[in-house]
Amino acid sequence: MSDTPEFVAKHRFARITARKARRIADLIRGKSVNEALELLNFAPQRGAGFYLKTLNSAVANASQDENVNVNRLVISECRADDGPLLNDRLRWRPGPQGRAMPFQKRLSHLTIKVRELADAAPKQSMEERKS
Repeated sequence: MSDTPEFVAKHRFARITARKARRIADLIRGKSVNEALELLNFAPQRGAGFYLKTLNSAVANASQDENVNVNRLVISECRADDGPLLNDRLRWRPGPQGRAMPFQKRLSHLTIKVRELADAAPKQSMEERKS
């Protein structure tokens, strides 16, 4: 585990299914924050707006620490977990032959963790490795 701190932002009970939100989470996971913001601004999916606000919140949380360079932040973790059903119950719509067909309005919990990119270790020359 790295010694660099992680900064977390969560959007709980987001009114989007986790399956649809995971498409955006997979798109930005592991990218730099600046690249992810660029992708989210132009992504046509509805979940991009949810993740854009959450990512801005994570960057704002990181900017509270004066030791962190905001331009070197990387998304270390990006998740979309299942939440409860809306109002914790099923909804009903008409079905064939007078029946009622249940459907679910799902919610999700969106989580983004960012951390500062660690400095790369300086490369050793061949002479230093041999000695």
